[in-house]
Amino acid sequence: MSELDRNRLQDPVYMAQRIADCEAEIQKGIIGQREIIRQVILAMLTGGNVLLEGMPGLGKTRLVSTIGRVFDLSFKRIQFTPDLMPSDVTGTNIIVKNEKGSSFSFERGPIFANLILADEINRATPKTQSALLEAMQEHTVTVGNDSHRLEEPFFVLATQNPIENEGTYPLPEAQLDRFMFKILVHFPSKEELRGIVTLTEGSGAVEIQKKLNGEGLLAARALVNQIPVADAVMEYLLDIVMETHAANPHIREGASPRAAQALIRAARAKAFLEGRLNVSFQDVEKMAPPVLRHRIIPSFDAISEGVAEDVIIQRILDAKKP
Repeated sequence: MSELDRNRLQDPVYMAQRIADCEAEIQKGIIGQREIIRQVILAMLTGGNVLLEGMPGLGKTRLVSTIGRVFDLSFKRIQFTPDLMPSDVTGTNIIVKNEKGSSFSFERGPIFANLILADEINRATPKTQSALLEAMQEHTVTVGNDSHRLEEPFFVLATQNPIENEGTYPLPEAQLDRFMFKILVHFPSKEELRGIVTLTEGSGAVEIQKKLNGEGLLAARALVNQIPVADAVMEYLLDIVMETHAANPHIREGASPRAAQALIRAARAKAFLEGRLNVSFQDVEKMAPPVLRHRIIPSFDAISEGVAEDVIIQRILDAKKP
């Protein structure tokens, strides 16, 4: 990034355009999934982690690796399997022999990167899944008595197969709550499928260019945090979260306070990316499903009646429309 660019890091219009350039570059390597790309970028603008749920082969891994190249972030992929141990993720202390005898030295695990792809995270045991909790929330890794700080920016983008599949373990609620968004990845349309085949198997391959770096991403995040939220919009946002705790035959447990924090940050990021310096009611409404769908626990009635989380959320939004 040139000196001139650094002088403009505090310019919200300029930085929003740089992020938009990144989004356009990612779309060159990913056919369709425009809304998914937008939501992942919104999460990155707020320092949030993302859970991508969909069947294998829908391009989730390709999406994450493309994002890493465009933002010039160090990238590590961790394939989660039932036999993966926590130390395989975080690292471990090893004995090193030297002239003075033996001593312990910390061998870093793959978690030490800017962008972590936790592939098929729900195929690992809960013990190994929990190894990510501290890194996702505190951006540190503790091994033994020593804590190790992760380099900023740091994100976990995890992929998950639907839990109905064999060989999967449902993620604990404590870990789900640390994902800012849960994004559903659906099967592409026929035209999108044609484009995917052409891009990956034909002569339509494109070279993905770096458009920003970690410094620029952190600068954009700082600008997002400065966007004000009007009292009326804040009241609307809090009403939505509180409604998940009201008497509802389809909700067993409502969203946590962390959901309200995530919804505020997501709405700010959406306003920023669209070139606005204020948060609207529509921003909150648009961001509610990815923020809340993994934070509310459906009741038995909802499960037996086939009422999905998104349907429950939409009913709450319709009831609370300003």
